[in-house]
Amino acid sequence: MANEGNFKKFSTVQLLNFCIGFFGLQFAWQMRIILSGPLTESLGASPFLYGLIWLAGPVTGIVVQPIIGALSDNTFTRFGRRIPYLFFGALFGALGLILLPKSQFISTLFGQNHPAWLALFISAIFIWMIDACVNAAQGPYRALVPDNIDKSQHAIANSFLSFAIGLGSVVAAGTAPFLKWAFNYQMSVDAQFTMAGVAFVLGMLWTCITFRENVPSKEQLVENKLEAKKAANKSFAENVKEFLTTSPEVGKICLIQFFTWIGMMCLMIFFTQFVVHILYQIPDTTGLTKELIDTYAQKQAEAQNFSSICFAFFNLICFIIAIPIAKLAETIGNKKVHCMSLLIMAAAYLLMTFAHNNMTVIAGMGLAGIGWASTLALPFAMLSKYIKEGTEGSAMGIFNIFISAPQVLVCTVIAWLIGKAAYKMPDGFMNNHWEYAFLIGAVMLIISAVVTLTIKEENN
Repeated sequence: MANEGNFKKFSTVQLLNFCIGFFGLQFAWQMRIILSGPLTESLGASPFLYGLIWLAGPVTGIVVQPIIGALSDNTFTRFGRRIPYLFFGALFGALGLILLPKSQFISTLFGQNHPAWLALFISAIFIWMIDACVNAAQGPYRALVPDNIDKSQHAIANSFLSFAIGLGSVVAAGTAPFLKWAFNYQMSVDAQFTMAGVAFVLGMLWTCITFRENVPSKEQLVENKLEAKKAANKSFAENVKEFLTTSPEVGKICLIQFFTWIGMMCLMIFFTQFVVHILYQIPDTTGLTKELIDTYAQKQAEAQNFSSICFAFFNLICFIIAIPIAKLAETIGNKKVHCMSLLIMAAAYLLMTFAHNNMTVIAGMGLAGIGWASTLALPFAMLSKYIKEGTEGSAMGIFNIFISAPQVLVCTVIAWLIGKAAYKMPDGFMNNHWEYAFLIGAVMLIISAVVTLTIKEENN
């Protein structure tokens, strides 16, 4: 079992300090979620091509997190085991964020007669770079919990990370709409991405400087190195098999994550496009002339601002409810709280599928934030009981496969279905049924909730 030794318990202030880097990480990720769709569409991406570009997240999650997790298990430096990965992940991720909105300009450096697809290709490279760096930092950051925090505080520590994710997302999503509302200043996409890059670096730098990783005894260090070496000497398939057979409950928790993240990414990937094309009735612009696209520019900016407001509200609820969810889970059990949260989120998806008005959509996003807060904390809390000391990074990397792999289905199959679900608007322009993603997502969340009820929890 992981973390059989007792670490000194963290105070509330220490837990808040611990999650500042995650605030910066989520700030960056939220900007990537909200703005990458309109940005790539403006460069010519169809719904299916947009889905393929979104494969950056799951593919780098499947490949990068297990590798980085295993490497961090075998990293023993004076800076710590995980800290170097946090720092360099943020540094290169920020570079990608700053350069992404400049893809069109960068393409012109290849000459005036460069191919039309070059700018989109360059933007895809930067998106993949950002997602790889986020994953490189995220896995080791999650591993800091079983590495350094007493087992009795795992649920609350992961909930503080949910708290940071909620707060980071609220600030990231809310900044541009707030500036427009308060000062009538429309923040450019370029400026928003630059802001995200700065937040990513500064947040992670603060954690790297102020957080001190646990220094094990010589005996424990030898044991940790031995466990890490054993894991490194095994094939990836063997490590996955050992991880899944640690306990029957581990397999169930992975299954919960698999279905949850199909549902989760149906929202994350397609929500902004849903707002732009369904709520604000802006047609698919990929086949329109520049002159026609320009006529929708103001309406497009309004739609993107409303999407940002919805994501801000979604994450505000996550921020508010993150700690209470952990406290409730301590009282009645992780699985009961998580099951209820998933069902509430599924209901929110159905609400948005069938009721297309601003107030209903923002209310649905608020309800969905309850499920988001639970998903960011309770599965990790349930899993942490089964992680062997010395393999925390590898275990979190393998666990992330069950978060990343289902996203591949969303980016390909569901994106393809939306691309095929085209219809003609009253004005004669074409559009797609982006709301179908929410209907599929609701079904996946309900399945995940049913699996959650089968978990056997001790002392609950």
